[in-house]
Amino acid sequence: MKKILLIGNPNVGKSVIFSRLTGVNVIASNYPGTTVEFTKGYIKIGDEKIEVIDVPGTYTLEPTSRAEQVAVDMLDEFIEEKDNIFVDIVDSTNIERNLSLTFQLIKKNIPLIICLNFWDETKHIGIHIDAKKLEDILDVPVVPTCGITGEGIKKLVSKLDEVKVCTYRYEDDERWSEIGKIVETVQTLTHHHHTFWEKLGDASVHPITGIPIAVGILFLAFKIIRFIGESLIGYIFEPLFEHLWAPLIMKLSLLLGSSGFIHNVLVGKLVDGEIDFVESLGLLTTGLFVPFGMVLPYIVAFYFVLSFLEDSGYLPRLGILVDTFMHKLGLHGISIIPMLLGIGCNVPGALGTRILETRRERFIAATIMAIAIPCMAQIAMITGLIGQYGAYGLGIVFGTLFIVWIILGVLLNLFLKGESPEIFVEIPPYRLPYMKALLKKLWMRTFRFLKEAVPYVLLGVLIVNILYALRIIEFIGKIAAPVVTGILGLPKEAIGALVIGFLRKDVAVGMLVPLGLTANQMVVASVVLAMYFPCVATFAILVKELGIKDMIKSTIIMIVSTLIVGGVLNLILKLFS
Repeated sequence: MKKILLIGNPNVGKSVIFSRLTGVNVIASNYPGTTVEFTKGYIKIGDEKIEVIDVPGTYTLEPTSRAEQVAVDMLDEFIEEKDNIFVDIVDSTNIERNLSLTFQLIKKNIPLIICLNFWDETKHIGIHIDAKKLEDILDVPVVPTCGITGEGIKKLVSKLDEVKVCTYRYEDDERWSEIGKIVETVQTLTHHHHTFWEKLGDASVHPITGIPIAVGILFLAFKIIRFIGESLIGYIFEPLFEHLWAPLIMKLSLLLGSSGFIHNVLVGKLVDGEIDFVESLGLLTTGLFVPFGMVLPYIVAFYFVLSFLEDSGYLPRLGILVDTFMHKLGLHGISIIPMLLGIGCNVPGALGTRILETRRERFIAATIMAIAIPCMAQIAMITGLIGQYGAYGLGIVFGTLFIVWIILGVLLNLFLKGESPEIFVEIPPYRLPYMKALLKKLWMRTFRFLKEAVPYVLLGVLIVNILYALRIIEFIGKIAAPVVTGILGLPKEAIGALVIGFLRKDVAVGMLVPLGLTANQMVVASVVLAMYFPCVATFAILVKELGIKDMIKSTIIMIVSTLIVGGVLNLILKLFS
């Protein structure tokens, strides 16, 4: 099958062009042997079905990161196949930098078409580009486009049949000189006044104005997440489970005799003769309600807001703003992105650490994220269970985790040898996100969560019931009692939650409900569950990202820090209660 490869620097609008070309049926895949993701879909031109591939963004064909290496590997792989089309997507507002990659592509002698994206923005900032003159110089089709409005997309598709190998030649050591001459020939600059968005962009990275803006944006973001999440739960998911699903499961319960091993595995234990979707712990009750009824609404809300912040251009500015602070943790500012991804789900957060340049940075980021940043699923459960105690309970839990995040980062930066490189990131202009691409990204992330979460939740609930039936949890509880009851101040029954936390932490938090814990015990247990170990899906990704040796080190740090923090928190709460 013929393929169209979309190639370009990061933040040139490839995903929007991809979305315009392919519609909704897309597949996100990891490149073989890596955790670097690319997206593919299909376009039909006449009677021919063509695969469209969104290659990871790269500044150069001389890779400096794993994502860039994958981009180069994919390019080399598809060059060997005949009839493939290569679309070089260029940011029209910064063609001088973008043409560096274009020249490297030209040297590959591949059939090329150049897409000048963000064409509308050139008018706003006083840039005029003679696309026809650029086409004549490079001897390949050049098509101006605006991915958000769809301008030029039809022409781009019609020009795909005209792609050809560029005849323009230059020497490597004269590349920038040649680029300068071309830009001087095809581009004209005129004076323009700063727009509101440009002024806001400048204010977003200045410490005096940027910090209040960041606080306001993040506060509003989490308010929106909570509003969307609670609305979905209250108006859609809880009514579905309570009014439609519960009656069906009660009939099944009667058929199974309302008790027994099979009943407890499928339905769980009845509470006052009724199903309690949090406490019953059955595969068809808690096993489905936790991922769909309690967690999915917040996941949808979080990824919607995160995608909006990504596509609007705010996240790189946040990275610049927090760069100085993050250096104290041994990281640079862009590491805030995997941290924010980790709030949605620790799995993409762990994958996100690949954007960091050094092994030391990746180790610090992955470790403090796995220890001190609970995923949205766990946050939703903690909020539901401890929210009854108001700001007291939630403030202590999340405040403790934030302090642990800072202290651990500072300590790891102090004791691990190496340096944190300076931040090099492009700051795109503020843009209104293209909703179709945003919703596509939301669907892909949500589907991935369901694919990864639901099996582990069901497996976790099943294992809990088996362990309880065989009294294995009771046995482990006796062995670990000195630590759990002595240091952490929790009942030995909490061992069950700690065991299941390795499979799904949100399920583990839900298992605390039937134990009748005090407010202080619930706070300590929530902090311990958040810190002591990542869920098995995150653990598997971290082993792949860090290697076994570094993962063992990270695990030791997790266990030791959990015991210290849990023990100290237990003592402090006892003193002030």
